[in-house]
Amino acid sequence: MAAAAGSGFAGDVPIVNAENLVSNVKSLNCSRTFLSIISGVFAGIWGFTGLMGFVFYFLVMMVTSLGLLVKAKFSVHTYFDSWNRILIEGVFGGLMSFVLFWTFAYDIIHIF
Repeated sequence: MAAAAGSGFAGDVPIVNAENLVSNVKSLNCSRTFLSIISGVFAGIWGFTGLMGFVFYFLVMMVTSLGLLVKAKFSVHTYFDSWNRILIEGVFGGLMSFVLFWTFAYDIIHIF
């Protein structure tokens, strides 16, 4: 991750580098999409059905958010413009990928 916020003069509002912010959000979305696909495959292989699969997905996304916070050393405003970016950005977008790969893996392993 590249630092998106720079330091100006004392007392000034932090300056946000737009290129770094866009790059950080892209890598955040790519990592969430990748983990959505992987967790969907694992949920299908392990045979999760119904609500248990969705609980698994949201647990994976919570662990992902925690991992990103640790990677950013809990200094979110250095890399992103708000906490919402690191906590919920891409979670619901990845849900469709999760469901697709979850049902695909479940069908291959448990039905066929």
